[in-house]
Amino acid sequence: MHRGKEMGATRNSLMSYPLIHYLSLTILLACSDVSHASRTRYYKFDIIMKNYTRLCHTRSIVTVNGEFPGPKIVVRDEDRLVVKVTNHVKDNVTLHWHGVRQLQSGWANGPAYVTQCPIQTGQTYVYNFTIRGQRGTLFWHAHISWLRVTLYGAIVILPKKGVPYPFSKPYKEVPILFGEWFNSDPEAIIAQSMQSGGGPNVSDAYTINGLPGPLYNCSAKDTFKLKVKPGKTYLLRIVNAALNDELFFSIANHTLTIVDVDASYIKPLDTQILLITPGQTTDVLLQTKSQSPHATFLMAARPYATGQGTFDNSTVAGLLEYSPASHMKSLPLLKPTLPALNDSDFATNFTSKLRSLANEQFPANVPKHIDRNFFFTVGLGAEPCPKNQTCQGPNGTKFAAAVNNVSWTLPTTALLQAHYFGNWNKVYTTDFPVNPPFPFNYTGTPPNNTFVSNGTKVVVLNFNTSVELVMQDTSILGVESHPLHLHGFDFFVVGQGIGNFDPTKDPAKFNLIDPVSRNTVGVLSGGWVAIRFFADNPGVWFMHCHLEVHTSWGLRMAWVVNDGPLPSQKLLPPPSDLPLC
Repeated sequence: MHRGKEMGATRNSLMSYPLIHYLSLTILLACSDVSHASRTRYYKFDIIMKNYTRLCHTRSIVTVNGEFPGPKIVVRDEDRLVVKVTNHVKDNVTLHWHGVRQLQSGWANGPAYVTQCPIQTGQTYVYNFTIRGQRGTLFWHAHISWLRVTLYGAIVILPKKGVPYPFSKPYKEVPILFGEWFNSDPEAIIAQSMQSGGGPNVSDAYTINGLPGPLYNCSAKDTFKLKVKPGKTYLLRIVNAALNDELFFSIANHTLTIVDVDASYIKPLDTQILLITPGQTTDVLLQTKSQSPHATFLMAARPYATGQGTFDNSTVAGLLEYSPASHMKSLPLLKPTLPALNDSDFATNFTSKLRSLANEQFPANVPKHIDRNFFFTVGLGAEPCPKNQTCQGPNGTKFAAAVNNVSWTLPTTALLQAHYFGNWNKVYTTDFPVNPPFPFNYTGTPPNNTFVSNGTKVVVLNFNTSVELVMQDTSILGVESHPLHLHGFDFFVVGQGIGNFDPTKDPAKFNLIDPVSRNTVGVLSGGWVAIRFFADNPGVWFMHCHLEVHTSWGLRMAWVVNDGPLPSQKLLPPPSDLPLC
């Protein structure tokens, strides 16, 4: 049962909190209709196993409260969120509140061994943080191994009470969560892949709100149906929670108007097709037709795939149905046209059109003067096969992935604890390379040596440093699009291009007026992307590819942001229930 609601918490979740919490929430609820103040919202998440059947395969999966996908969280901008998580399964668990800024609350960010040790079997941890200056859709998901394949759910962030949307108020709001379904255990799949050094088995289906839809075997009854009325505006809150695949999405014969990405408003953009990477969210307005059209419309998503490895080449579909139902016995089913699987031209053109709202109410505070410049290569590589073992990676090696040729090793102690308590030199080093250690023609002929180095290295930034980071795809083991996610920050995407970044010519074309603000950006296949942000959030912040297989292979790193001089610029002490390693 979903134990927290948009207007407060249920009795079950309240009983587990101290009396003072209960009384404060009661007062808030009593005043909710007359007060514009922020509120505290309580949720209780029990991590439990539950049987689910998809594609005629029944599997016991890890869930929150038995739900798949997990519970939807609804808050307003400036609300505090308190989520009590108890782990009842054998796996270690952490939860990440993807895209939430977590100002001064890095202990609640969630990536295992980065900001916390995992919640072990039988343990409880309370995630406690405040939403600040964000409106739109984000999502939560597990952040350890591949558990996020079933542990995920939407976070709906409404504007402050009394503050309207900067677009027409929708008749109804509907979450659309893309995911992946595996007939076998994903934990076993990635464990086998890491041992053999080869690519992991791919998923058996994509899903919309946990349902694969009619194009898959044995799945007609497991189809998401969006029932709409004519002449209405619907806000679709779209999340790509898939494990390893970017997705094209379209609804037959309907235009989508994008108004928000990654919980930041944008200038409205009309499109028939959208591209969304794992880790990204997109809010779109769907204007239904003025009269019931005597047809049913397919909504469909399938992968945008640029790498040389195998991928799940299938299509998930749902149905858009108008009501009242037509008197016709069998309505025609209209299908959308989606781009080719490797249509990088569409990807480049689509992402270049997104622009921040950048008005007086919602300004785009783009860093104009840059304190520190970074140039990171992102891509695949290889590691030698251990002695007396046969490996299934390239030419008998093991697959790896790296940033600036560093394949990042997860520590056994959380980095944030090591940073806060000052014993960091036993856990990580501060010599992450700010430029590629071995320059080459990044998108041309790859070097003969494709081996990566290994380490737990970070970049250290002083508080409020203005940062420009250029991320460059490489041709090592083939060019490929990489969706990079930065924890703890929104950043501005000031430029992108195909080929090698040119530091003398390309910056002149940067958009410093209204660049889109994101927390996850696709590094173009065979190209580059440039982002800017202020390091205004003290703590340790993970950055990684949101294709989970690449993260497992080491395409990840971390930024350490030191405290500022003011109390509001310092990381708060850890909570007393912070899990221990």
